[in-house]
Amino acid sequence: MGNPDLIFTLAGIAALLAAVLPRLLNRLPFSLPLACLIGGFLLYLLPLDLPGPDPVAHRALVEHATEICVLISLMGAGLAINRPFGRRNWSSTWRLLGWTLPLTVAGVTAAAYGLLGWPLAAALLLGAVLAPTDPVLASDVQVGEPVDSEKADDEVRFTLTSEAGLNDGLAFPLVYAAIALAAAGGAGWVGEWALVDLLYRCGAGVVCGLLIGKLLGRLFFRAQVSDLRLAEHRDGFVALGATFLAYGLTELAHGYGFIAVFVTACTIRAAERTHGYNGVLHGFIEQVERLFTAWLIVLLGGFVAVGGLASLTWEGAAVALLLLLVIRPLTGWLAGLGGPAGPRERGVTAFFGIRGIGSLFYLAYALGQADFGVPADELWAVVAFTVLASLVVHGVTATPIMARLDSLRDRAGKAGDEESAEPAARHL
Repeated sequence: MGNPDLIFTLAGIAALLAAVLPRLLNRLPFSLPLACLIGGFLLYLLPLDLPGPDPVAHRALVEHATEICVLISLMGAGLAINRPFGRRNWSSTWRLLGWTLPLTVAGVTAAAYGLLGWPLAAALLLGAVLAPTDPVLASDVQVGEPVDSEKADDEVRFTLTSEAGLNDGLAFPLVYAAIALAAAGGAGWVGEWALVDLLYRCGAGVVCGLLIGKLLGRLFFRAQVSDLRLAEHRDGFVALGATFLAYGLTELAHGYGFIAVFVTACTIRAAERTHGYNGVLHGFIEQVERLFTAWLIVLLGGFVAVGGLASLTWEGAAVALLLLLVIRPLTGWLAGLGGPAGPRERGVTAFFGIRGIGSLFYLAYALGQADFGVPADELWAVVAFTVLASLVVHGVTATPIMARLDSLRDRAGKAGDEESAEPAARHL
């Protein structure tokens, strides 16, 4: 485990930097996760007595640490969304979930099967693991804090936030399909998978999230006993309680807890959409998320520094780059055709399919369930390189691209206001 005193010291430094760096880097083409990645890489190059960041040897630890981080980020994403739920309001989200997610899985699976020569189960696992947009690392292109107006969520930020909130749970059936294929082979598992892993578990996640969210929303805002009306006491840590309660109860019911946590958060927000307590809950959960993210990305940088990518081949790197630069942008663009977003917004949404902590969780989980016929270090190398490349490419481009998009949107809005004011002036 290394030197405990040194570990505590470095953990404290990372926590302080997680609080300071977002403000210092706010206007620079440089994200907090990218800073943590570089810091972890440099840290593990020093001759210090630090624990080895080996996801193969410490698979269970990686699984649960990343699981907690994703859960917290899903609650934060759901609480931040200002736009009411609906078929038309969320049409861009449904397009990405219905088209981009399965097409991305298919594209990555085909690339891994053809370029890497992996067994179909391993190729499908890689596609399922890398398909979701990550709710943790995509914070630079997601909606901010809760506000009163539903119009505060521009189409790009809203779509990426809601997509990340839902597709992290919807990737689970595909991971289970890869596990079943590796364990059973053939196609005899498909019927049970469709009924249980796809229909029941997704449905249970949605239903449990709605019920728990409505119950907690009523408790927080409209409890008859004032001591139970938690919105009046403004305790932010209640968001953690809601997160773990929704996840635990849904998993006990054999549903997908990731879906339930996001649905719970959206339902709590909808209970009293303009109440200031939403901001308290979101503020607390955002701070915890930032802390967990900093620690995990530092370890990812250390994993790279100690040779974690030694098993990466050029074919594996090619699959990762194909995903980030071709498959996701193309499928995201196609999914947005005919939707409410304009061409520029559609292109930005398609480009920012950020990969991150969720991919690490799914891989750690799957490797504990079945043997996929590929050495674990090779799988970890490809997935870690994909996350690394996403951190660099998206971390450098997020701030300038989003700033440019906001500037063009503001300019168009001012031009529209001037045009609408001219007829009124002539009338006067």
